[in-house]
Parts: sequence; structure tokens; C-alpha cells
Amino acid sequence: MSIWLIIILLLIILLALYTAVTYNGLVKGKSSVLEAGSAIDAQLKHRNDLIPNLVETVNKFASNEKDVLGDVVKSRDISQATLDSNADLNEKMAASDNLTSALNRLITATEAYPDLKGNVDFDKLMKDLSNTEDKISYTRQMFKSTSNNFNNSLRQFPASIVAQSFKFSPFESLKTEEEKKTAPKANFKA
Repeated sequence: MSIWLIIILLLIILLALYTAVTYNGLVKGKSSVLEAGSAIDAQLKHRNDLIPNLVETVNKFASNEKDVLGDVVKSRDISQATLDSNADLNEKMAASDNLTSALNRLITATEAYPDLKGNVDFDKLMKDLSNTEDKISYTRQMFKSTSNNFNNSLRQFPASIVAQSFKFSPFESLKTEEEKKTAPKANFKA
């Protein structure tokens, strides 16, 4: 066998190995991003499952807050509908952000009801909701991080050639509505 044939065979083998390793890395990265997206869905579903109990508990104490409770129920239904459909992650997060706003209005309204704030069921639900909100925030960050890493690996040369060959596509970034980026202003003048 000639030396050139051996060199060519070695180059082909190295190229095949590089392609296989890169492909497997991209598959693993894509799986990580999909898993992070599923984690967001799971936390949103858990929060949506808490809402009816929270609304029922508040309803017992705060019968004057029907509009706020109605907004929470409506936002929860929209959020659940996006989870049940094939909505993209940004649509799910927009519905989630609207639900968070409605919940914040509900929490503010409950401040006027000291009996409610002292209720054990309400306290447990609020702690569970707070923990779930923290988990949603964490899973959003995890999704952003894993999708950013995956998208970067798609753009790096020579891995980009393998990615294009196997039709890997980047994941869309999570978007936050502009009004959600600014902190709310506190008004202590009543």
C-alpha cells in the first residue's frame, strides 16, 4: 500500500470520527435545550394547578375582589391553553407573564384581609406558589443558558459544517415584553 493511500484513509477516518463526535455533541446539546424547555412547561403546569386552590381560598375571605379573582382565573386558563397546545415557548412565557401580573394584583388585594393572611391554607399555597415562581425563574435561566450554548456550538467552525449538513437549527431566545423589564414604581401616596 502506498503511503499516500494510508494518509488519505487516515484523513477519512479522522474526518468521520470528528463528524460523529460533533454530531453526538450537537444531539446532546439539543436534548439539553429540549429538556430545559420541558422543565419550564412542568413548572408552569404546577403553578397553573395551584391557582384554583388559591382562588378558592381567597374567595372565602375576599368576596369583594371578584374582578381580581376573575383576572387570575382568565389568565390561568389562557396559560393552561398555551401549555396544552403546541404553542412555542415564547407564547407560553407571555401567557405566564400575564398570569404573574394577575397573581401580583391578587396578592396586593389580599393585603387588606388580615384573616386571609393568617390562614394556614393560604400561607401554604403562597409559599408553594413562591417556590414555584423561583423554579420557573431558574428553569428559564437554564433554558437560556443551554440554548445559548447550543446556538453558539452551531455557529463555531468547523462544527457549523456538521450542523448544516445534518440540518440542526438554532433555538429561539426567550423574549421578555418591554414593560416586564422595568421595575414597577411604588406609590405610597394613597
